[in-house]
Amino acid sequence: MVFELATWWYVALSAALFAIGTWGLMSRKNAIMVLMSIELMLNAANINFVAFASAWGHQDGFVFALISIAIAAAEAAVGLAIIVNLFRITDTVDVTRANLLRG
Repeated sequence: MVFELATWWYVALSAALFAIGTWGLMSRKNAIMVLMSIELMLNAANINFVAFASAWGHQDGFVFALISIAIAAAEAAVGLAIIVNLFRITDTVDVTRANLLRG
């Protein structure tokens, strides 16, 4: 099946966003930047879901994107709670110090 040219642009945009998110995840030590990188990677996956769903004419990709957005919201809430707890204990948001939260 031959896709429209616009679909390939969305896939290229999604690949670039995912690569930027992966780089940010691997190179940053700030916990907030790590969470932002994860969100960027999830949004890149959502762009792919929506692009291919519209190219194939199915609604499944839109449903998966909505589920992914809901999961991302829950992940952000739990992640920010962990970051606040880490900041209260260590006065920093450095992820290398996160092993102090073990119980």
